[in-house]
Amino acid sequence: MPDNRTRVLLTGGGSPPPQQPVVEHEDHYDQDHPDVDVSGYMHSAETTGTVNGPGVRYTLYMSGCPLRCLYCHNPDTWQMRMGNKTTVQKIVDDIAPFRPFTEATGGGLTCSGGEPLLQPRFLLSLFREVKRQLGGMHTTLDTSGFLGANASDELLDLTDLVLLDVKSGLADTYRKVTSAELQPTLEFGRRLSRRGNPMWIRYVLVPGLTDAVENVGAVADYLSELQTVERVEILPYHSLGDHKYAALGLAYPLQGVPAPTPEQVAAARQIFRDRGLTVF
Repeated sequence: MPDNRTRVLLTGGGSPPPQQPVVEHEDHYDQDHPDVDVSGYMHSAETTGTVNGPGVRYTLYMSGCPLRCLYCHNPDTWQMRMGNKTTVQKIVDDIAPFRPFTEATGGGLTCSGGEPLLQPRFLLSLFREVKRQLGGMHTTLDTSGFLGANASDELLDLTDLVLLDVKSGLADTYRKVTSAELQPTLEFGRRLSRRGNPMWIRYVLVPGLTDAVENVGAVADYLSELQTVERVEILPYHSLGDHKYAALGLAYPLQGVPAPTPEQVAAARQIFRDRGLTVF
């Protein structure tokens, strides 16, 4: 999620969250179109991030997301074309000066959002060029998995790590949290496991919404079946993005919901540890 180190911030959109996923479509390119000239839409870029994968990372926050998570901190990323249009080469050129820092720390490039898989051609072209021009730089994809079917095998071959946001283990809760269905995320995680793609899992703990023992347990049970989960990160809910809703003329859906207590976070972590998972 963008923080105070983000260099470019663009806002847009003023409609309330819809009840169904909103899937926009990126610009179309022929297969032989040069990767460097493929365009995409970005929200912002963070050049010295340390929380979206290993090492120091250049994190590109892409615009557009089909989900409307109740705890979303960045409603200004929802609409793809309200972002800043850029090209693959511009992003590669922007990353290049930071390569010494990423290499020294085992870092690289993370594409987050929004939802990067809303722009799969741009993402594929970017990962191709980063690997080609920047010495095989480490690549990470931060995704909800809802659009996992958009990820080609070639894209996943170029992806060194997937940060998979599993927002609920129960279908009804997932639908309430996101306005979408859980099954595509479950299928994507299983596909990653079969392919051997390493995963770090993220789970946002929201009191009264995602913290029920049966819901956390369902996520833990699912993850314990996957072979390539390296770690699980429990992210305590916070409302630091509520001011963005006000700026867009929207009501914040979780107004008044408190952050989880340390005891609640510890209890959730233990549920994952009991399944043999490494938890942070």
